Amino acid sequence: MNSQWVLNAAISLSLVLLSVALLVTVVRIVRGPTLPDRVLGLDMLVAIAIGFIAVIAVKTGYGLYIDIAIALGLVGFLATIALARFILTRGLAPEREARLPTASAGAKPAPKPIKTGRPNRRKRKGGR
Repeated sequence: MNSQWVLNAAISLSLVLLSVALLVTVVRIVRGPTLPDRVLGLDMLVAIAIGFIAVIAVKTGYGLYIDIAIALGLVGFLATIALARFILTRGLAPEREARLPTASAGAKPAPKPIKTGRPNRRKRKGGR
């Protein structure tokens, strides 16, 4: 039993486990009931792709693949942040919008803004 055999066995095992993780993640994306579930699944797909690239880099001995994995990680992170911001601003699910209280349903009015204590500085008409 030499080190090359152990390395090949580890590479094969990691490729199998990454393939299973990929299939489970795709199922989660397809069946995900909400948009955040799907965004989380896409983020997981990026992480699994980075794992595949790293394993292939070890298998081939070609170090440039690691740079590609780092770039993919940065792009995936930025995409996750953009999608999370979209969800927070405009991505309310239709069933959640239906449950939001409205003014006609006897809901409490929106709270008044808090005063900070700073005077309101308006420009004078004299040119200042």
